[in-house]
Amino acid sequence: MGLTVGIIGLPLAGKTTLFNALTRAGAQISGYPTSTVQANRAVVQVPDERLSRLAEIYHPRKIVPTTIEFVDVAGLGQVADSARREGLSAEFIGHIRNADALAIVLRCFDNPQAPHPAGSVNPVRDLDDLMAELAITDLATVDKRLETTLRKAKSGDKKLQEELEFLKRLREHLNEGKPVSELTYTTAEEAILRELFLLTVKPRLYVVNVSEDALAAAADALASQTPPTAPSGEIAHVLAARERAQAEGAEIIAVSAKLEAELGELPEAEAAEYLEALGLPALGADRVIQAGYKALNLISFLTAGEDEVRAWTVTRGSKAPVAAGKIHTDFEKGFIRAEVVHYDDLMADGGSMKTTRERGHVRLEGKDYIVRDGDIIEFRFNVSK
Repeated sequence: MGLTVGIIGLPLAGKTTLFNALTRAGAQISGYPTSTVQANRAVVQVPDERLSRLAEIYHPRKIVPTTIEFVDVAGLGQVADSARREGLSAEFIGHIRNADALAIVLRCFDNPQAPHPAGSVNPVRDLDDLMAELAITDLATVDKRLETTLRKAKSGDKKLQEELEFLKRLREHLNEGKPVSELTYTTAEEAILRELFLLTVKPRLYVVNVSEDALAAAADALASQTPPTAPSGEIAHVLAARERAQAEGAEIIAVSAKLEAELGELPEAEAAEYLEALGLPALGADRVIQAGYKALNLISFLTAGEDEVRAWTVTRGSKAPVAAGKIHTDFEKGFIRAEVVHYDDLMADGGSMKTTRERGHVRLEGKDYIVRDGDIIEFRFNVSK
């Protein structure tokens, strides 16, 4: 299962610069607000050093990491007030409706050469504007479904009546400018939400975009349990965004998109060395991917052999048969048991499966086994089942 993250934000927030830093795609960057709805797309491999270590042991014919697709769409906030009442265009929505999560880029840096469209830097205000526009877009989607359901519900069908009540609840909530993710739903209501592809129900992660000089301090401020008192400038903006993210239970990371896009022109090893020399955090791509996985509650399990070493992505809490189904549906249908060893145990045993077995670190697990991140699994199944 590949992960898709839609990158959104106001114009001149640094979205496309971040996209280039994440993907090395070289997308064109505009120095002024733009109303285009074209999207940049790129699929990148998720870095996982465990695959390299396993390849040294198994010498496979190929190594297959899991992937992530980034979709960079034009800056929001470019429509007139009259058009805004109808929400974002169908073309714009089409680029991000299937995204698993939204990475919202919030500008915290000042740049006189590219002044903020609103005249001042304020990431919380920008976030309010963005969420309001997403809510209006979702409201238009709900209204359309509500109109259809109202006609059908005249038949007296109980399920349609229940759907009608749920849609009205959604409409009332969105009318207040609130994201649908704040609501709780029944299983039946979740099924309706999946059909609606609402934007405000998607998991969100916030990317505060700072200058190169502020990157280390911003990363420290986000990580610290006791952030600095009386902060100023970019750090004050970063902490304001952090407070908002914490209130929502959302992930937040700091990047300097301009710096990391420039480092993207260097070989990865050189770029990492440069960041380390500056005492700065890991490359933005790694941190955005990690935050995306955390926001979506995802983990990776591994398979290893002479044919291939590969990473697979599942939702945290998935049981063994579900993980098996990621490889092939027959594996899930005919699941018998799973032979499991954790990557950390294998490495602690010197990378020797023989030693790992002797020490009892290889286990046979049944259908109720909950897969852990870093499990190396060999599935046993019977296709005739």
